[in-house]
Amino acid sequence: MINDLFPIDARPREKLLTYGAEVLSDVELLAIFLNTGTKEKTVIALARELLTRYTSLASLLHASNEELQSIHGIGNAKAVTLQAILELCRRYLWEQACEQPVTNTSVALKKYLQMRLKHKQREVFVCLFLSPQLRVIHYEELFQGTLTQVPVYPREIVKLALSHNAHAVVLGHNHPSGEARPSAADLAITLQIKQALSTMDILLLDHIIIAQSAVYAFSEHGDL
Repeated sequence: MINDLFPIDARPREKLLTYGAEVLSDVELLAIFLNTGTKEKTVIALARELLTRYTSLASLLHASNEELQSIHGIGNAKAVTLQAILELCRRYLWEQACEQPVTNTSVALKKYLQMRLKHKQREVFVCLFLSPQLRVIHYEELFQGTLTQVPVYPREIVKLALSHNAHAVVLGHNHPSGEARPSAADLAITLQIKQALSTMDILLLDHIIIAQSAVYAFSEHGDL
């Protein structure tokens, strides 16, 4: 039992030190990063207010600096801290994605693409370039579009693959509309890219579509 003599703002830290971070709630973990509350509310109350407003940690961490600072009790320091948390998570997942050779069941790679693309409001088309050992050597967001489509130019993908001496490529893009399955246009452009890359002896290993609640990998459905 946490000693009631500890001030409420100190309890999440004390609880972490005593029992470990895994026992803390989302509110308690967030309170540690926020560090302080306001004159009107404790840091616990502020953390609870933020999570209630954004409904999830993911939505909160993807909020813009301007949006965060419009909330009473969130100044520049706290907004920057929240954005730094997201970037640390991205870098952790990037390390995980690069650690092992990419396969068509690469969970780490899918998680990384989910973090990068799931909350985008427009379609974004990305490429991951792989070494001969199929390790990720570079990630780049190449094309941006609208809610339902994005213009893609296979020639640009081939040029970048050559500039990175890539042996293989994984494509990725998001569907903000929510449906993970590929459209006819998705299937057609994937075939065009595969053919363009093959002229330079570069493999197209996979194309991964990220939706809000689902992930679709072409390699797992025989679409390549």
